[in-house]
Amino acid sequence: MSNTNDQERFTGHGSEWRDSNLSEADALTATSWVEQKIDKRSMLTNKDRVHDIRDAMWQLEKEGEIKVHRVEDQHAPRMAKTLYGWDKKIPTRQLWHHKSCGQCGNIPGYPTALLWMMNELDVPYLDETDQTSCTAWNYHGSGIGNIESLAAVFLRNFHQAYVAAKAEGKPEGYYYPLVHCGTSFGNYKEVREYLLLSAELREKVKSILGKLDRLVDGKLLIPEEVVHYSEWVHIMREDIAARQTIDASNIRATIHPACHVYKMVPQDVIYDDDVLDGNRVAVSTGIMQSLGAQIIDYSTWYDCCGFGFRHIISEREFTRSFAIDRKIKIAVDEAKSDVMIGHDTGCITTLDKNQWIAKADERNEGKNYELPVIADIQFAALACGAHPFKIIQSHWHASPMENLFDKMGIDWRAKKAEFEDYLKLVEQGQQENLYDPRRRITGGPGFIKPEERVKLGMQ
Repeated sequence: MSNTNDQERFTGHGSEWRDSNLSEADALTATSWVEQKIDKRSMLTNKDRVHDIRDAMWQLEKEGEIKVHRVEDQHAPRMAKTLYGWDKKIPTRQLWHHKSCGQCGNIPGYPTALLWMMNELDVPYLDETDQTSCTAWNYHGSGIGNIESLAAVFLRNFHQAYVAAKAEGKPEGYYYPLVHCGTSFGNYKEVREYLLLSAELREKVKSILGKLDRLVDGKLLIPEEVVHYSEWVHIMREDIAARQTIDASNIRATIHPACHVYKMVPQDVIYDDDVLDGNRVAVSTGIMQSLGAQIIDYSTWYDCCGFGFRHIISEREFTRSFAIDRKIKIAVDEAKSDVMIGHDTGCITTLDKNQWIAKADERNEGKNYELPVIADIQFAALACGAHPFKIIQSHWHASPMENLFDKMGIDWRAKKAEFEDYLKLVEQGQQENLYDPRRRITGGPGFIKPEERVKLGMQ
């Protein structure tokens, strides 16, 4: 394929990949800058102070161009510090779950663990059906998306969160959106910045949202904060630890921080002086510390999981090899890890479901690399007594988790027998639910009618 200069087009994947043939020593030298610089955040902070996009947001609201969906007292916010020491409000209740297509399709124990934990902490929320994928995988993976469509989907979903409570007779803004997926989180933050900086983009998207009846008083609705579920877990970590029933002190945990969570719009990400001296993103590590697990460092902690969007589509063997060679093998051989903890859909799927490829590498001499890879909230729920099959749904994971259960003192054989008995009840239509299924409020067939609201005590 040629470009306008009649030269070979460089796409960065496919047949253009070449083995560098570096020796092991040269490869270590080539990546040593990570240990020298990234640990101290110099790659992020040794530069001119970047702008706080919220300043532009407040100015646009003052000028009457947008409306801001605020994190209010009713959401019981707690404050966190971001990379530059800025305050970020994290709502802790009345949350509207913006679920993840990849979690619901590949790791269902991920969202159920979060809902279960909120039930345990008596946190009111809405798990609504009237939402869509963020479409960012299409944008990053194929390149056929565009910024207008991304922005329209972002604003449409967050508008639905804003108006959802009206079906219960509650005011607009009652629920605040909580984003489950790291990809959506990074995408939404980036798109919000584009919207706030570009009058042209705002005008184009306003036309689209107007046709969808998704404006508020004729204005675009912009969230004060874009909040990831792992930030909620972090800010609630002591509340969660107070409900802990299983000792995790002998668990060696490695952390995989997700690129879309902390490398995209990094100035918005939580850093905490009580977590690794504030030198790395605090989410996931903070909750594991609070639960008493041992946080074990490893040399490739900064590396991508290998998913890379484009890689997983067009160069899957690169993804698999990278996941094994740069993450799983290092965590097993170097850190002697019992579990790898993540906070993003694509990362956990990639690291969990590609471990079998190690068997194809003759360099491994038949060694089987099997490391449980789960989300921080799944581990937290386990430590608080959640069922390893009903709630954590460990049977959906490709990497075996029995050794982790044994080390945590969980009788997984008895739990598996309970689960198998439960499945027989499900076959008979006697399934359990995390909440009253009629609360899946939607503008479609599931909309709660006034008479149903009375039955549910909603008015």
